[in-house]
Amino acid sequence: MPKIFEYFGFIFFFYSNEHEPIHVHVTHQGCQSIFELIMQNGELAEIRVREKAGEDPLPSKDQKVAEAFIKKYSKNIIAKWVKFFVMRQAVKSTTIKTKL
Repeated sequence: MPKIFEYFGFIFFFYSNEHEPIHVHVTHQGCQSIFELIMQNGELAEIRVREKAGEDPLPSKDQKVAEAFIKKYSKNIIAKWVKFFVMRQAVKSTTIKTKL
């Protein structure tokens, strides 16, 4: 389960046996939601949020923070997805210490 980003208590990660569409799990204060990155013509067209079975979803305020982060770092998330799932290489976690 590679952790890909940390951002002020938010943890962004993949499960090691994932599937498409490209998506990232986000946890914060014991809650978790899944954010799907929908691409069109190589650009981020939409972010869909769904719940993780058996987990409390992120509250609305936290979902907005996570979604803003994903929009800003979508190219990095996709690059880490490709590196891990397509190229089968390890990915490093990045800690972001500046506010969006």
